[in-house]
Amino acid sequence: MDKLVYLYYPLLAVVLLWGVKFYKKGTWNDGFMSLSQTKALQGFFALLIMFHHAGQKTCASWLNPRFIIPGLEPFVPIGYFFVGIFLFCSGYGLFKSYKAKPDYLDGFFKRRVLPLIVAFYTTGWIFLIVRFLMKQKMDTDLIIYYITGLQLSNPNAWYVITLPFFYLAFYLFFKFIKKDGWAIFATCFVVFAYTVLGTCIDHNDFWMRGEWWYNSVHFFSIGLLFAKFEEPIIKHVKKYYLLYLILAFVGIFVFYGFSEYTQATFSYYGENMRLPFAKKVGNRWICLISQMLASCAFVFFVFMLGMKMKIGNKVLAFMGTITLEFYLIHGLFVELFGFNFVDVRPSIHYVKNVALYVLIVLVLGLISAILLQKLHNLILGKYKKPVAKS
Repeated sequence: MDKLVYLYYPLLAVVLLWGVKFYKKGTWNDGFMSLSQTKALQGFFALLIMFHHAGQKTCASWLNPRFIIPGLEPFVPIGYFFVGIFLFCSGYGLFKSYKAKPDYLDGFFKRRVLPLIVAFYTTGWIFLIVRFLMKQKMDTDLIIYYITGLQLSNPNAWYVITLPFFYLAFYLFFKFIKKDGWAIFATCFVVFAYTVLGTCIDHNDFWMRGEWWYNSVHFFSIGLLFAKFEEPIIKHVKKYYLLYLILAFVGIFVFYGFSEYTQATFSYYGENMRLPFAKKVGNRWICLISQMLASCAFVFFVFMLGMKMKIGNKVLAFMGTITLEFYLIHGLFVELFGFNFVDVRPSIHYVKNVALYVLIVLVLGLISAILLQKLHNLILGKYKKPVAKS
């Protein structure tokens, strides 16, 4: 029965490749960065992020050995690869929309930033309610921190904290700086400054909790830059496509191996070794750069494949509409049916069979994401009022 978990691997391939169209030599999927394609891609990677979180709860190396059940090991260490896809598409989409719509910055906060803030608080408060129901011991200060969002009630919500800051930087710089190049430079500098700040903060100190808060954010800048210089980049890549495809594929494994070596040798966790501040930060940058190389090779490879294959089916189209809600809410069920609830209480029911565990998380995550999206639409006033009959 435990081996059934391995059926998810071919099933994921079917979800991705069902309805795919391949392009012959000399022809290209010129719409590989279209909205429908990027939404489908994000829908698929939202599923992979679920497997990543489920793997962290079932077979991660840092778990107590009595809770380790094999099956999802490949997903555990590469969550930042998957998140990189979302951040790349975010940066790319912002610039392309800005150039295509003269009034794009009008109402920008309500359209792009407010939905993230609403999603952050609704899912955070849902987690808080469940924490109460699970009888987690919390003092008044912790409850206030959870309510205000100064501490994450939803452990997976870092993404929707980070993105609004980048969106606001984009808005301000593109509104007040007339030249696109300088506006992009300024926005990228904010992303860089955020990353520098992240490497200076120890794990579980302040708002930022660890390297996963910043080891994929460079893709927001890369997405902006790619959008700006897309035409010459694509023209060049097409000319040497096979070479770049091979280099990217090999690079995934070479750089990933290098990143594993650097983390084992230098470590993000300098505070545990009581290293001096400069040494601690230097070690983190070595680890970070190695992960950047690995994730860049992966994301580059994914989008190069997209140049030769057009994905799209009803499953991916549906997932593409609920990626934010699914990303934020599925973790609740990862915790409720894992071996414990966010490391503070026993779970409501420990599902030891990994295949069944993933199925429960997936089904409940999808149902909750649909309901959550309806709630968000209601809060944001997206439902049109019926026209009164005369």
